[in-house]
Amino acid sequence: MFLFEHDAKALLAGFGVAVPEGCLLRADGVLEGTIPGGPLIVKAQVAGGGRGKAGGIRRAADAVEALQVAGSLAAVPLAGAPVAGCRIEQAIVGATEVYVSLALDAGQARVQVLMSDLGGVDIESVAPAALVRECAEPEAVALAAAVQRAAQRLAPGNRAAAAEAGTRLAAAFLALDAQLVEVNPLFVLPEGAPTRWVAADAKLVTDDNALYRQPALAALVEQAASRYPEAARKWKHGCDYVVVDPGGEIALLTTGAGLSMMLIDELRAQGLRPYNFLDVRTGGLRGDPQRLVDVLGWMGEGRGVRVLLVNIFAGITHLGEFSRLLVRALDAVPAFRVPVVARLAGPGFDEAVEVLGARGVTVERDLPRAIDAVRGALAEGVTLSAEKTS
Repeated sequence: MFLFEHDAKALLAGFGVAVPEGCLLRADGVLEGTIPGGPLIVKAQVAGGGRGKAGGIRRAADAVEALQVAGSLAAVPLAGAPVAGCRIEQAIVGATEVYVSLALDAGQARVQVLMSDLGGVDIESVAPAALVRECAEPEAVALAAAVQRAAQRLAPGNRAAAAEAGTRLAAAFLALDAQLVEVNPLFVLPEGAPTRWVAADAKLVTDDNALYRQPALAALVEQAASRYPEAARKWKHGCDYVVVDPGGEIALLTTGAGLSMMLIDELRAQGLRPYNFLDVRTGGLRGDPQRLVDVLGWMGEGRGVRVLLVNIFAGITHLGEFSRLLVRALDAVPAFRVPVVARLAGPGFDEAVEVLGARGVTVERDLPRAIDAVRGALAEGVTLSAEKTS
């Protein structure tokens, strides 16, 4: 889960990471916190980098101007990405800029520590000679030692600040099950300042699969569901759902993350446009169709969706039971009226054919035949329901 800067800073502050005083003006206009005294920096909250070049970071003299700037930033997408609000924080002047990051190298099962005296710029543009790299096992003592080694290779005036900040970021990295923690820039302040360093920006990416053991992150997801819709859906509904093509024509009700990605790739290879990724996890489907009702409701948000392809490999769940739940869910979401093609494998196939066939659903054992049926439904030019297209 890619956390917005405001939320990343709030979490990192809990580990002793110094951040500028600030607050959040949400996309709905609600102010969370108090605007500090000026001068101020207004920063659009978007899921990605490069917002400074796109005009998403602006200065303001005081609270009145900051609110005006934040309102204009939140009104339109930034570089194609929706703005989830604006962080308004105190501007810091007279600082040296340093780069510090920790990233998980899953292939090597190690953590890469990266530092540079050239902070505040795209790290990809920095010459290799200006980068300091260390790596360590994802363990507290080893990682702290790697941070210290990296910091000692920076310019003398930056070493102490980078070492202290890096040590606290390393503790947060491990405690939060992070995949990436990046501070760019880390402001190193001159002698006599109240603190020797401040995280001017913060990027934090965490492991969605570890959310169950991260109460602070789980609480954030629940409280800020509008900012983290995919994570909120996964946490609340027990399934992974992501829109992969807003203009996609084929909604996918699938199980198994790997199989779902393979299906998306296969459809795209055949010139078709899948709308979403979904791992519905059939093992948890018992008696109540609500999870499927929720899923169909999300799919109904796709204004270009013209057919639903169900691809289920059932093991624990009997296909007959799944099919009855699917029929109940389809009946519960009348606005989502599109042809349904189901490719099923597992126990209870014959019963599923009977249940779904009575509902007008095409059922296939073979994926190529199911895709052919989807293609046929698209060729018929079926339109969406009046409720959806109005």
